[in-house]
Amino acid sequence: MIVRTLAECEQTDRKVHSKTGTWDSTRLLLKDDNMGFSFHITTIYAGTETHIHYQNHLESVYCMSGNGEIETIADGKIYKIEPGTLYILDKHDEHLLRGGSEDMKMACVFNPPLNGKEVHDESGVYPLEAETV
Repeated sequence: MIVRTLAECEQTDRKVHSKTGTWDSTRLLLKDDNMGFSFHITTIYAGTETHIHYQNHLESVYCMSGNGEIETIADGKIYKIEPGTLYILDKHDEHLLRGGSEDMKMACVFNPPLNGKEVHDESGVYPLEAETV
């Protein structure tokens, strides 16, 4: 059995900050935990925009607090995000994620699982393999 708290993980290298200063993510469950997925609590900062295109991963995201929106690049559709919203990037959807008037706290699941140190490259992609924590 594995037991971790968000508070303790936030005090370790499991808390990762974006290079652009638009988000931080605490990775509670990672590839080395051998569960077949990773689980993170991510904060999207208010008033920011992040270009994301997970070519190597699928992601499901549940908004716990805050507000914002997601825009799909392929068709320009914009979806409101608020507490209780789940969005699923099941087709490697390229998108823009925008923080609204307050920070969004999100619960995120990735498949395949992340190693821990991933941050988006210039194309919005996480590498398939990255440094472990």
